[in-house]
Amino acid sequence: MTYKTFLSVLTNQNTAAAPLAQAAALAEHFSGHTEVLCLGVDRTQTGYYYAGANAMIIQEAMVRAQEEAAEVQTHAAEVMERSGTPFSTDIAIAPVADLGRHVAHHARFSDLVVLGKPYGEGIGVEAEPVVEAALFEGRTPVLVVPDDAEPITQPKTVLLAWNESIEAMTAIRKALPFLEGAEVARIVVIDPPQHSPERSDPGGMLAQMLSRHGVKCEIDVLSKTMPRVSDILNRHATDTGADMIVMGAYGHSRFREAILGGATRNMLEKATVPVFMAH
Repeated sequence: MTYKTFLSVLTNQNTAAAPLAQAAALAEHFSGHTEVLCLGVDRTQTGYYYAGANAMIIQEAMVRAQEEAAEVQTHAAEVMERSGTPFSTDIAIAPVADLGRHVAHHARFSDLVVLGKPYGEGIGVEAEPVVEAALFEGRTPVLVVPDDAEPITQPKTVLLAWNESIEAMTAIRKALPFLEGAEVARIVVIDPPQHSPERSDPGGMLAQMLSRHGVKCEIDVLSKTMPRVSDILNRHATDTGADMIVMGAYGHSRFREAILGGATRNMLEKATVPVFMAH
């Protein structure tokens, strides 16, 4: 198993540096190809305009979105050309409510989606729906990279957030290309339930499975000493010098729209190292 097709979705060239650098580095490491989807976002709320104005407002917004997407595409092409790795770019124009369709379509034909953090100063409202679409509609693993993170190709220490869930197992399976080359994968179990099938050996079966892939594993059983699991994971990542965190992505449906669950959102807000997620 390896990664050959990487997708990065950009809506603003000011936040493009980290995901483009990371995607290019991975494409070089895995001898792969990067596709950059440049999204022009129509952020208008047409219901708030007087009758008859909607058509003009929509037309103006679409023209502006097209221009923004073209600027992002030009910037992305310049960056990727300097990287010397194979790439292609595409443009899509959509209102915020329809972003998911475009992102999911491209994500389905990718092995890994590389995105910037969806929360923080200067981040548009469209960033979170982009992550959601790749994870929940595209069913593709996502690597979220902090703005100031150096590109990483082969992490030495990887934290695996393990709670016996389907989502966690899915993320770990899809992260195998990173895990197989890591010096150590630390399986982190926080307050293992007393009545789980793994109560006598938390993380043991997972470590056994991964070891057969040549992954060197250690198991860290931690107490929930902080209110949020994400805070514990981030602190442990700092304490152990981890280069990457792998975790399941959790969400729930609201009016047929998948939205990030609290644990996932908190992790993406606070993480200081790249976070690999899958659902």
